Amino acid sequence: MWHQRNLIGQISLGGVILGAMRGGHIGYWIDKNYSNRGFTTQAVTALTEYSFSALNLHRIEINIRPENAASRRVAEKAGYIFEGERPRYLHIAGNWRDHVVFVKENPAIK
Repeated sequence: MWHQRNLIGQISLGGVILGAMRGGHIGYWIDKNYSNRGFTTQAVTALTEYSFSALNLHRIEINIRPENAASRRVAEKAGYIFEGERPRYLHIAGNWRDHVVFVKENPAIK
């Protein structure tokens, strides 16, 4: 993510699976000096739209640490719906960490 000439964060689409599932997951971070200004929500929305229209994916997930209220707000503002909890989901900073998952489905795919 860029703002003017400054690299302010990163967003990625990973774990893309084609076939019966047709999904992936989005991950992101932003420099604290640019947080709470809508940049991450705008990036999540743009990548989601691209994933649905150009890649024809059916489902995108965002997995968030439960204590990360800012990331939860980003997912919700981008139209993602809370789906559930994932205990000990990812190994971060030396320990297996719980996550919550937010999901958005492609409305064009029935």
